[in-house]
Amino acid sequence: MKKIFLVLAILLIGIKAHTATVWVNDARLLFQNNASIIMAINIRTFNAKDVNKNGIIENKYGEERGNFINAIYRLDQLALQGVNTIELLPITSVGKIKALGTAGSLYALNSFTEINPQLASDKSKLSPKQQAIRFIDEAHKRKLRVIVDLPSCASYDYYLNNQVLFLKKENLSPVIPGDWTDIRVLDAGNNNYLNNNLLQKYKQFIDLMYEIGADGIVASNASMKPYKFWQELIDYTREKSPQFLFIAQATDKDIPMPDKIPFTPYDKLLEAGFDGYFAGYSRFPDWRTAQDLYNHVKFNTELFSKYKQIKSSIGSFSTVDSVSPVLINGSQYPIMISWLNATLPVNSYFVDGFQSGDDYSYPWENKRAVKSYTDDDFYFIHKGKIDLFNFSRKPGGNDGNIMQNFVLANKFKYILNTTISNPNFVPLASNIDDVFSFARADKTNSVVVIGNMDFQNMQNVKVTVPHLTDKVSIVPIKIDEIPIIEKGRINTILAPGEIQVMLLKDFSIKK
Repeated sequence: MKKIFLVLAILLIGIKAHTATVWVNDARLLFQNNASIIMAINIRTFNAKDVNKNGIIENKYGEERGNFINAIYRLDQLALQGVNTIELLPITSVGKIKALGTAGSLYALNSFTEINPQLASDKSKLSPKQQAIRFIDEAHKRKLRVIVDLPSCASYDYYLNNQVLFLKKENLSPVIPGDWTDIRVLDAGNNNYLNNNLLQKYKQFIDLMYEIGADGIVASNASMKPYKFWQELIDYTREKSPQFLFIAQATDKDIPMPDKIPFTPYDKLLEAGFDGYFAGYSRFPDWRTAQDLYNHVKFNTELFSKYKQIKSSIGSFSTVDSVSPVLINGSQYPIMISWLNATLPVNSYFVDGFQSGDDYSYPWENKRAVKSYTDDDFYFIHKGKIDLFNFSRKPGGNDGNIMQNFVLANKFKYILNTTISNPNFVPLASNIDDVFSFARADKTNSVVVIGNMDFQNMQNVKVTVPHLTDKVSIVPIKIDEIPIIEKGRINTILAPGEIQVMLLKDFSIKK
């Protein structure tokens, strides 16, 4: 078993990390082929230096915030872990009035054209923008694509200076989206009359992304802008760069917000030109049977078939809006997520700290701060989620088993995408409702995946595989022992939350 994993790892190291080539953006093509392995990172914490290990970065102790320059030193690590796309959580400057946290939320946009100076190293003579360019250039040298989050709203500071760009209530007060007290809703207009002033701001953001060398964007809460707004912005962008990737942070369960905030559902966002969306896999912990998973894959397959352009989704099992998976179902859950991302017809998606089992526990969370750089005197935190609001420690965790499976699953995804041509997704029948079993197969080979959605109990599983015999050669990918093969059936035992992956050589499972 370990020898097989070692061989896979050696075969997949690939070209030297620092090969000097001219970068050609292929982020969109990679995504369309379900080959993206995306890691969302917060530059403010990504490689922060927390000397005294109290979780907060304090300059007086010689500590260093995460910044574009020190972030470069973790890029080799990501590449070796199998990541091929970095998602930068928002990198534009942030507001400080009515703020959340001592540094301000990354999503409280305060400029469409200024790189957040908080993310710049004071040890470099380069400007924040130049440092961002250098970081992205270094990522490209390692064959890492870089996409950037575009916030949906703007800070209260920005509202005070640009009130004509914001949506107003009947009493002319700005619209606050839900309980997000630090931001206000931008007025994009409607499909009959767009707010061209705001559209120009978004085009300026795209220009900035083009200048720093970004390969795409993730549009936060994309449903809060009208269809034609996105259509115009995407058309504008694709004239500059046809391979520029657009991902909508939207799901099939999103609903309209109050106060006449525009609402564009997921399918219309795809029609407007987005290459994909988050697809709602974050609901996986609430699904009770394997059929829920099969139905969701089928739903998206049928959805994407309606469009002329190729569409796809990300395996959004765990995002910045989700609590750490280890808090949901222990260490077995992130292991399952890694392999589901590798074997389902999705693009893999993770948040920094996932790979090592970080539970995003901060001892000072929501306590009064010693020092603040905003008008918030508290270390505001969303419990169990990566810190977006303060100058805090590098995402951590030390679960070697999660890390090993994360790396191997990413490597196997590469194998699956390069050796099995356009694999079908084939649900397989099993004797237990909360055990999923499916195959990814082409005309020659099949990958079989079996997983126990019950994280409390062991399962004795019988999976029906038509025409299977004990003469079929099985290569164990993620499994401790070769299962028992009977005529037309795989018999195996699953520990709580265990997932097994195996390759059936020269055996094709048909739909």
